Amino acid sequence: MKYVDEYRDSAAAGKLVAEIRRQATRQWVLMEVCGGQTHNLLRHGIVDELRETVELIHGPGCPVCVTPAEAIDFAQQLALRENFVVTSFGDMLRVPGSRDSLLSVRGRGGRVKIVYSPLDAVEWARRNTDQQVVFLAVGFETTAPATALAVLQAEKLGLENFSLIVAHVRVQPAMEALMNSPDNRVQGFLAAGHVCAITGFKTYDQFVRDFRVPVVVTGFEPIDLLEGILECVRQLESGRAEVVNRYARAVRRAGNQSAQQVVARVYEIDDRPWRGFGSVPQGGFRLRTEYERFDAQQRFGRGPTLQLPVMSGDGCRAADVLAGRLRPTACPEFGTRCTPDFPLGAPMVSSEGACAAYYRYS
Repeated sequence: MKYVDEYRDSAAAGKLVAEIRRQATRQWVLMEVCGGQTHNLLRHGIVDELRETVELIHGPGCPVCVTPAEAIDFAQQLALRENFVVTSFGDMLRVPGSRDSLLSVRGRGGRVKIVYSPLDAVEWARRNTDQQVVFLAVGFETTAPATALAVLQAEKLGLENFSLIVAHVRVQPAMEALMNSPDNRVQGFLAAGHVCAITGFKTYDQFVRDFRVPVVVTGFEPIDLLEGILECVRQLESGRAEVVNRYARAVRRAGNQSAQQVVARVYEIDDRPWRGFGSVPQGGFRLRTEYERFDAQQRFGRGPTLQLPVMSGDGCRAADVLAGRLRPTACPEFGTRCTPDFPLGAPMVSSEGACAAYYRYS
């Protein structure tokens, strides 16, 4: 398949691995901030193949994993209220909040519906005007345009029974938080190609100047990943720190300006809590004042609190995994008390979680 097969060519991959080894005079520490990249680095054996040359550590690249427990708890509360339906993507259902998961709440009679698009939730609200339909809006800048369009569609239809729990987060502020951490070891970044397809990468110019680390916009196939790693190694070996786009077939410097415009119309940048990180300055979005009538927290956050069962102390070290301080296989619960069927935390639940990736491919 064109644009796929050539990026999975084993001979080309072998040459890139050999060149990375030839260029590196020491082991370098690189971080990817994308769950899809994490899975493919493991799936194609790149982590093990380069272990002596490059230490690949996995950052907070799973938006489901960094969704704050408070947002999930609030969604559970609403799902248990009369005439409410909480909608979201399927991988959110098993992610634990501070007390329980949406899947467990649904098992006890809560109204939780899986949708494939925020516009599906808008359509459900249009057809069921007797129900308050709430969409749990999670994700990086990649999914924010779709939820912004959902708000605009709900406004156009005059819907009064549609709202969002906004839990969108922004990648670059989390990278800045990581670099400012006293125990940071990251020497270069593979920037998430799908995020940069929306945002572009010109804002990384200042990031590189501030922190003196390479940032290489990277795709998802084996050749993409190896080319991104090779570019980082070349820069590090020569003492350079630059922003380079190695995913030019999908990413432009200015990004998708139409998507940026619709996001800017509906949302504004705000400090946001990240699970495992605390509050990240300018780390997410909130609805603009003119769209606050679609903010579920503003509309329903002061209602009666329903008692949810308290989860016992689980020993989950998701915060350390998300910050790249702990490799999943080094967690004492990995593969024993914590598995995809019985997860202790979000990184083992989500299809983009680092723990799930190591469980599947290690």
